[in-house]
Amino acid sequence: MKLSLLLPPKFDERKWTLARQVGIKQAITLASSEYSDKPPPYEYASLKSTRDTFNEFGFELFGLEGDQFDMDPIKLGLPNRDECIEHFIQLLENMGRLDIRLLCYNFMASIGWYRTETDLPERGGALVSGYKSVNEEPHVSPEKQVSTEKLWDNLSYFLKAVLPTAEKHGIQLAMHPDDPPLPSIRGVNRIMYNGEAFDRLLRDFPSESNGITFCHGSLKATGEDLKLLSKKWMSQGKVFFLHFRDIKGTGDDFRETFHDNGPTPMAEYVQHYHDCGFRGALRPDHAPTMYGENLNSFHGGISIGYEILGKVFAIGYFKGICDARDIPTGTD
Repeated sequence: MKLSLLLPPKFDERKWTLARQVGIKQAITLASSEYSDKPPPYEYASLKSTRDTFNEFGFELFGLEGDQFDMDPIKLGLPNRDECIEHFIQLLENMGRLDIRLLCYNFMASIGWYRTETDLPERGGALVSGYKSVNEEPHVSPEKQVSTEKLWDNLSYFLKAVLPTAEKHGIQLAMHPDDPPLPSIRGVNRIMYNGEAFDRLLRDFPSESNGITFCHGSLKATGEDLKLLSKKWMSQGKVFFLHFRDIKGTGDDFRETFHDNGPTPMAEYVQHYHDCGFRGALRPDHAPTMYGENLNSFHGGISIGYEILGKVFAIGYFKGICDARDIPTGTD
């Protein structure tokens, strides 16, 4: 497997330097205009500029992750969704030309990954996020809410439109689970929140470009057997990307942890994923905010959980596990 990090698309001397110093070669990024200060990445010159900057610093831009532009019209089935789908298809075309073959996406409408708390104390006073289900008021107006049936229809419409282009360019579309994995958040329905949903995704769209981001933390919160799920999907060659973090609790009441300080026997699971044949990119997911780092406001993007020190620690931790078990990591 290849150890990777989600890094900002705009050169960040501290984060990028630390990533290279711990041996990271494969970068993942969210190339939206909000983070890149460039035109959206469905404009070829913009994505090429981002790719070239990573290359110049010694990284391969291995994949993109998250909403690269506003995807709500697609997810909600709004009148302008066809225009947005055309932008997505152009993004795939650009990725093909630039040899970027992984795109981690999600189908969380109106609200992305979500937490109710962002400053819970972890080991030594580091800060982590958590979620506790409460009787919350709907987050969005009625016209931006959508039924589960409509969400499935919208996902089907989207995949039918974009999979041919993904297949043409050998791009892996890796669906990320809903986070938290619950059937609704603040009055907004969700569909990708359990193993059954992913089985349906794979069954309804048997394309070589249709697959999964196996997010250990999100899927652990479902309470399902992660070893059974991963063995099944990895044996089918359908896990394209692996996110690794840990939580304490359940889907409706949990908190995140350091990668080495949660209930999951991480070394056992790294070995399991390797034994199941996974050879793609693994990246440490959300990490605690540590001493000297800024606790930015949460907005579901590269914010809470995406400072660098916890990720550097996680990379060293996973390298140690892999070295002890003779599992290649693609690092220096």
